[in-house]
Amino acid sequence: MAKSIRDLLAEAKRQVCEVSAQDVKRMLENREDVVLVDVREKDEYGNGYIDGAIYIGRGMLEFSVENHVPDKQKKVVLYCARGNRSALAGQTLQALGYTNVYSMAGGFLGWKDNGLPFVQDKQWSQEQFSRYSRHFALREIGEKGQRKLLESKVLLVGAGGLGSPSAIYLAAAGVGTLGIIDSDVVDVSNLQRQIIHTTANVGKPKAESARETIAALNPDVRVIPYNSRLTAENILEIIREYDVVMDGSDNFVTKYMVNDAAYLAGKPNVFGSIFQFDGQVSVFHPDRGPCYRCLFPVPPPPGLVPS
Repeated sequence: MAKSIRDLLAEAKRQVCEVSAQDVKRMLENREDVVLVDVREKDEYGNGYIDGAIYIGRGMLEFSVENHVPDKQKKVVLYCARGNRSALAGQTLQALGYTNVYSMAGGFLGWKDNGLPFVQDKQWSQEQFSRYSRHFALREIGEKGQRKLLESKVLLVGAGGLGSPSAIYLAAAGVGTLGIIDSDVVDVSNLQRQIIHTTANVGKPKAESARETIAALNPDVRVIPYNSRLTAENILEIIREYDVVMDGSDNFVTKYMVNDAAYLAGKPNVFGSIFQFDGQVSVFHPDRGPCYRCLFPVPPPPGLVPS
């Protein structure tokens, strides 16, 4: 005789131990070695989730769980809306060899009914959902990572051969605020490599030209143009507003100044340099390794290195 859904659910709840919302809260507060997995549908997840939970929709659980939880002895707590689907999902994990699986009784709605804290993210527009869909599909980024990108601020020093592609890719990825500092104007000789500029913008300040291109590429990105040179007087005031500095400058005076300011401000400095077909790139992060000046203590004499 075929089993009803009630029979299947009762069987799942006999097989998969339940824990209360308060128990889960205690585990999280005590920093227990537990993985909390949200198995609801995407629209349910958008209405709020428990902070720290991994989202794996029920339909993708069998295919994705081992990527998120490779250790099959680790404690896993599943939750859905009311505690039914999570019990069935627990059965699935047990069939896959997971030995320490629990279902949260009452689910997310029970968690809320108990007045426990949860997170509700800003909702994506349909256009944003389409634009960043490939990022959402990446485990290393997902919706949380994309939201962090949109909240991030990067200062690009230079809108030339290095700054141009950097700005385009950062904008396309959805980095929410880009400061672009360059005192130069677009010249026709720039166009074969400085890909953020166009023929129509020849003669315009590079920072403004970059702003126009980025506005056309991704309206989510706010561009702050600085049509001036960095100096010892203004660099610390500018740099303090940003999370990361990307140094694409073409002279050593600026490179050493950017390094020193980033070090003093505690900001990561992404360094790039290129000459013809040779290039260098590095990340200098205060307190996590050496800085540019540590690597190159003394600038070369003026005129020795071509730009």
